[in-house]
Amino acid sequence: MGRCRSERNPVCRSAPPGARDRVPRRAARFALTHPSAPAPICWINPASPPAASAERIEGNVASSEGWSPVQRLRTYEQVMHQIEERILSGELSAGDHLPSERDLALLLGVSRPSLRESLRVLEALGVLDIRRGGGPDGGAVLLSQPGDGLVNLLRLQFAIGHFTHRDLLETRIALETWSCAEAASRASKEDLDHLDEILAKMDAAGISTTEWNSLDTEFHVAIAASTGNAFMSQLMSAMRLAIQRQMIDAYARLDDWRAVADSVRSEHRAILDALIARDAAAASARVQEHIRSFYSNDRLGDFATPL
Repeated sequence: MGRCRSERNPVCRSAPPGARDRVPRRAARFALTHPSAPAPICWINPASPPAASAERIEGNVASSEGWSPVQRLRTYEQVMHQIEERILSGELSAGDHLPSERDLALLLGVSRPSLRESLRVLEALGVLDIRRGGGPDGGAVLLSQPGDGLVNLLRLQFAIGHFTHRDLLETRIALETWSCAEAASRASKEDLDHLDEILAKMDAAGISTTEWNSLDTEFHVAIAASTGNAFMSQLMSAMRLAIQRQMIDAYARLDDWRAVADSVRSEHRAILDALIARDAAAASARVQEHIRSFYSNDRLGDFATPL
């Protein structure tokens, strides 16, 4: 259906997008040139009057019950909604290809630029991978692994100031104490060997702050991954990667970052020793002390957050 051109009509304005019949153009022009005239009636369904007319009328005022705010969705939002509904209903799943851009635009009745805008948003959210070229490997494909959407969202929100350093500290303690406790019983020998390899790389002479922080992030994320909980691993990865730049800057402000690194390295070893010993309580306690100790360093500037 076409959109009603008479925005003065309260019935038209209350109808959901796409559900309003077009008012004849002559009536619309009349409404614009005669603003004091009564607004034309636009029926959502010609066979029945608007729902408001069925409500009980007290005097000349309709009941206020049953009304809800009107949502004006842009085209790309409506396209995203349709794709989202198919994902939630199970009609689309990881690895599935969407129809070609041309076919999907025709199916949805939208322009190709509007469709591209929708697909780009879904790609940024880490839901779709838009592959160049035709054939079975090209086009828009639903990702089978989590994308970078959560990382990018947290990075920007943290940079803007939506979350405080205390928020980060408390969340890290909650997530990492759980991860260490579970990793003590769930981590395989291969997981523990991988953690040991990461710490060996952190021992390298001449390592830069950027390399150090990347390995530090990898160590903590690897512990979460060793629990076998994919969602916990993704959350940990997103949180650490979101603050990686701030972590590098914090180390750069230290007079002797290598001295702090030596302390962190020792704490990492103690955490790994507890995991190898399958001591959940010790692993949790050590990672909590490790996190608190780092954030209580006054030399970190704004990043310092003592509890």
